[in-house]
Amino acid sequence: MLWSLLFLVTAIHAELCRPDAENAFKVRLSIRSALGDKAYVWGTDEEYLFKAMVAFAMRKVPNRETTEISHVLLCNITQRVSFWFVVTDPSKNHTLPAAEVQSAIRMNRNRINNAFFLDDNTLEFLKIPSTLAPPTDPAVPVWIIVFGVIFCIVIVAIALLVLSGIRQRRRNSRRSPGVEDAEDKCENIITIENSIPCDPLDTKGGHINDGFSAEDERLTPL
Repeated sequence: MLWSLLFLVTAIHAELCRPDAENAFKVRLSIRSALGDKAYVWGTDEEYLFKAMVAFAMRKVPNRETTEISHVLLCNITQRVSFWFVVTDPSKNHTLPAAEVQSAIRMNRNRINNAFFLDDNTLEFLKIPSTLAPPTDPAVPVWIIVFGVIFCIVIVAIALLVLSGIRQRRRNSRRSPGVEDAEDKCENIITIENSIPCDPLDTKGGHINDGFSAEDERLTPL
């Protein structure tokens, strides 16, 4: 009688947990790739721990607080290591909906990973998307970074303006002696009128032509 009951339970479990069964999930572990020389051998103890972690996750789901380790079934376990699992509801003799199991695993993914010293890439739930890591706060506030960039741009612009002014002054200083020499040459030019050299009028110095001064003094009344 006992053997018949055990055979019946085994047959029921085999029917509920099988590859591609309804509400079943495949798990694949890469222990050697993750831990190298510190890799452990997957055995019955690790299987028990996995069932316990899944049961723990299911207890976080509303109306699933009574989930036990025995409600988690594993099947098709390979040495690589991979296997399938389902979570059952013994009162109704069927598996729990995949959406509930998926939600529970996603909410507790980090706890499950840490239990086996693995991560989302080395402990894969093939039908359950990996959870996103929480955003990390930058060590330096964003406004300080923006202020630093704007400040650097202003400093560079000021430096360019100063250098441009210095270059312009140097160009002007180089050009001014040539201009003065040209003016001096123009002033020293002697004009020739009627084959008689005449000094040009020096308007800058206020010189007066002597030819007109004598006539003015002669006509000026006493």
